[in-house]
Amino acid sequence: MKHVRTILVMLFFAVLLPTTRSSAADLPGSRDSPLLRRFIGSEIVGFQAKRFDEYELQTSTFSRYNLETRKREFVKPPLKPEGKIMRIWYESAGDTSSLELYRNYLNELIAKGFVILYDSRKDPAAVRWTNYLAPFGSMDIQTSRSYYIFYAAEKNGICVASAKKNRPEGDVYVQLIAVEWARNEPVYKARRGAYLALDIIETQPMVQKMVTVTADQMSQSISATGKVSLYGIYFDTNKSDIKPESRSALQEIATLLKKQPLLKLHVVGHTDNVGGYEFNMGLSKRRADAVVAALVKDYGIAAPRLTANGVGYLAPVAPNTGEPGRAKNRRVELVPR
Repeated sequence: MKHVRTILVMLFFAVLLPTTRSSAADLPGSRDSPLLRRFIGSEIVGFQAKRFDEYELQTSTFSRYNLETRKREFVKPPLKPEGKIMRIWYESAGDTSSLELYRNYLNELIAKGFVILYDSRKDPAAVRWTNYLAPFGSMDIQTSRSYYIFYAAEKNGICVASAKKNRPEGDVYVQLIAVEWARNEPVYKARRGAYLALDIIETQPMVQKMVTVTADQMSQSISATGKVSLYGIYFDTNKSDIKPESRSALQEIATLLKKQPLLKLHVVGHTDNVGGYEFNMGLSKRRADAVVAALVKDYGIAAPRLTANGVGYLAPVAPNTGEPGRAKNRRVELVPR
């Protein structure tokens, strides 16, 4: 009898807990996230992966739908983490309910050390705003189902949650949307059962992938525009120590100066606006000082030929409202004296 009881307990958990096994019916090119397992018997019917992007993460109750901007609005502004994003749609056909899927994934998140930021099942206002819990309109990712499948599902079964886990290598955010269909639906290519949209955002700084500007290209840019902007000189966040991967850019600056012995340069540090005015003015000057010091010490350039300046975020080349623009603003410019 003891062995029978043990087997029954094991079967119970085998049904409820997600599994890492993939299905032959998964969308071609899709895959599970290594951070979270899948619900047993489910298949991937939608998938998208991006190396770096911004994500809007709900952390509070819905307030209204703005017809002018065609966006949902919330009591608290959504978080906007940036980094690697993986979006997976799982289909669990048959008798699975959205609540069963939802509870399993919430339990999995908590077990893995995530903190739940928002849970629609604990939000009294969620019943009133059921129509808007799932994204309004389509969810545009590669899928073998309809882009509107989450919006058009049974409204009473919608469950939404967001969560966060702190990690030394970068925080992880998760958003869940679970819905269900009471019957097969050919228009939306839906099967009776439950669907779960799992979005995972692994925050990380954007890696600069700019090609190193050569000495000749620097000379041409200075002749044409009066300056050259360089993105190949790297610093750690909020620091002025030059990273080793900056050597090729520094070497090209030194080559330029050696080819043109009469050329004297302002080395101008630029930052984004994160951290405020005073901090960024100081940081940009320290970074410019570091570039000058490296050129003098490591590449034999005479110190009087170089002048370090820092202008913080006062000369942006892009808006500082998002990481793509801020990345363009973080640069070093060379301006002839």
